[in-house]
Amino acid sequence: MNKDTKQVLTQKIFSKDDLVAKTQSWKAQGKKVVFTNGCFDIIHPGHIAYLSDAANLGDILIIGLNTDQSVCKLKGENRPINNEFSRTQLIASMFFVDAVVLFNEDTPLELITALKPDVLVKGGDYNLDNIVGAKETLAIGGEVKVLTFLPGYSSTGIIEKIKNT
Repeated sequence: MNKDTKQVLTQKIFSKDDLVAKTQSWKAQGKKVVFTNGCFDIIHPGHIAYLSDAANLGDILIIGLNTDQSVCKLKGENRPINNEFSRTQLIASMFFVDAVVLFNEDTPLELITALKPDVLVKGGDYNLDNIVGAKETLAIGGEVKVLTFLPGYSSTGIIEKIKNT
């Protein structure tokens, strides 16, 4: 990785406080900010399709990424497979991702209420009633979108396939 590429990746990775300020700047420029979150442990075509579809809903795509500790709480003691540094680098390397921020809480609610995205996005296994931050996003005039999954892809499925090989 050359110095310029490394700098581009580094510039996409934010602390929560820095990202709040950057998001306010983007919004002041009239940019439509989209937010989604997840573990993104083992990246597969389903993730790529989901994230690129999310990016198409606005001008700026922000990814809230679960820390290793929160992935372990959500998915079990053998997860994540890839640590938060690796996952952050991988997500930041996607050309359609503008910002990545780690969160350690059980849900991204605190992050969503701080960032106040114009569009909150989740995958097809969610509905409006169980999307964390949906009520808060709608209350400030934002949108909540549920995107369909690309069938046949799952990090858990990939892990099970590896175990059974």
